[in-house]
Amino acid sequence: MQTITKFGTMDSHMFRHIRSFARRGGHITQSQRDSRNLMLPEWGIPFVPEPVDFKAVFQRPGRLVLEIGFGMGETTAAMAVAQPDWNFLAVDVYRPGVGSLLAKIHTLGLTNILIIEHDVVEILSCMANEAVFDAVHIYFPDPWPKKRHHKRRLIQPPFVDLLVSRMSAGSVLHMASDWPDYVAQMQTVCLACKQLLACSADGIVPRPAWRPQTKFEARGLRLGNPVADLVFQKR
Repeated sequence: MQTITKFGTMDSHMFRHIRSFARRGGHITQSQRDSRNLMLPEWGIPFVPEPVDFKAVFQRPGRLVLEIGFGMGETTAAMAVAQPDWNFLAVDVYRPGVGSLLAKIHTLGLTNILIIEHDVVEILSCMANEAVFDAVHIYFPDPWPKKRHHKRRLIQPPFVDLLVSRMSAGSVLHMASDWPDYVAQMQTVCLACKQLLACSADGIVPRPAWRPQTKFEARGLRLGNPVADLVFQKR
């Protein structure tokens, strides 16, 4: 698999957005560390502050899906198996999760996933400078439940505007959450975006059969949390 060589330097003043994530150290197993160290050069794309032709990097035809925040990678790997004609650009900063997904790529013999271990806002701002994504998945993003931390939630008007500008016409934004007030925020932000069309009156739809249940979702259901899928299409 061809990789992109990192080059150039990034101006430290280029980005001043609020981070929507906390880079968690977490416990990384030796297996996850080995997978990350050995396989990321092959199945990873280094962050570069320059435009990248993501469809060309995959070196195969197919629908280009941006997967934002894949956790430990179970859902992304399952969809990649079920949808071999889709190409998944998986973005996360959680190193144990990166190692876990890389191990699944190896074990399952997947060729339709590439990973960027970097902040998605910077990726969209610098590497994706055109409407290239055919679908975007944001499943169970950190709800930042404390009110004082709500500003760190990913789904905010500036981010959605940036994201939609990188989506192709007719592409789909699919989100899911088990946190009701975050679902309400997602609805408010996306319904207000003039470039998005809700796929139902309020944007909420039944979970598509092709979306596997995530670990976060299963935990939420055990706790009695209502799970909502929201789907919007770019006009």
